[in-house]
Amino acid sequence: MFPFRARTQFECRSLRFVKHRSESNKMDTQTVEAIANMVCGDDSTKHPTYRTGSELSRFFGRAGFLKFVHDGSTRKWWTLSVIQQLPEQDLHAVILRLANPREYQGDEEKTRLAVTTLNGALQLDGYAVEFDGVQPKLVVVKPTFSKGKAIKDLQPLPPPDFLALALEAGLGPVMAARWEEIQKCVSAGAYLASTILMGSFLEGMLLAVVRRDVKNATTCVKAPKDKSGKVLVVTNWSLSQMIDVAHEVGWVDLDVKKFSHSLREFRNLIHPYAQVVANTRPDKDTCEISWLVVQAAVNDLSQHLK
Repeated sequence: MFPFRARTQFECRSLRFVKHRSESNKMDTQTVEAIANMVCGDDSTKHPTYRTGSELSRFFGRAGFLKFVHDGSTRKWWTLSVIQQLPEQDLHAVILRLANPREYQGDEEKTRLAVTTLNGALQLDGYAVEFDGVQPKLVVVKPTFSKGKAIKDLQPLPPPDFLALALEAGLGPVMAARWEEIQKCVSAGAYLASTILMGSFLEGMLLAVVRRDVKNATTCVKAPKDKSGKVLVVTNWSLSQMIDVAHEVGWVDLDVKKFSHSLREFRNLIHPYAQVVANTRPDKDTCEISWLVVQAAVNDLSQHLK
């Protein structure tokens, strides 16, 4: 969940993090690559149809682009290069063809898988595939995060059952209390305090999982090392390093990794001088998205622990 090509930048209001978009269309480069991967269809858990080189050419023809004929090169890179050339409206046509039931001979399960995968990739860019009868259409929606839940629908959540996660002795009650305190800060509009607490909570949760699965954590490529090449003691790992390791070993998804790094930057505002240098202050949007980041991370990590 991705190599990149030429990029431009824009500022996202909610988290102020920088997203990268291709020059030829306005979608995030990772969204574009997810679409290219789906056209190829290599992952049967996400993609309903595998397409050979000749089938890729026919697919683009069905989408309305007869000029694209596979040249025998690696399917993934060829498909990605084709999609990166497309202006926004033409990219929309590819997306709609991927969602079209005719592409799967009316197979309901394959169509449902296609739409689920597409909407998962499109949600952060503010698009969604819907149907008018059997005809798919691409609609503009409010960008969402974490299982497609809209930010405006964010509701107070009870803390996870930390005892069921079998964390270290005494840690469960502390994590539960912090969860409740974060929610109180969010509800009270204490955005700076709540964001700092969220970063602290995320760090504690990640360290707990690292200590539970220390073998996988310390043997992965992203495990931090000292100058001699020896892996650092896990209690000396930074939050940034733990986020990278958690994604590397498959504990959290790529979107959670990316947003967690943004939350980490806001967590650093615990230092007043850092806030002066950054010249920023978390607002309601920042806080609500950060809270979704924490919930998504905890969901991923809990699944691993269970």
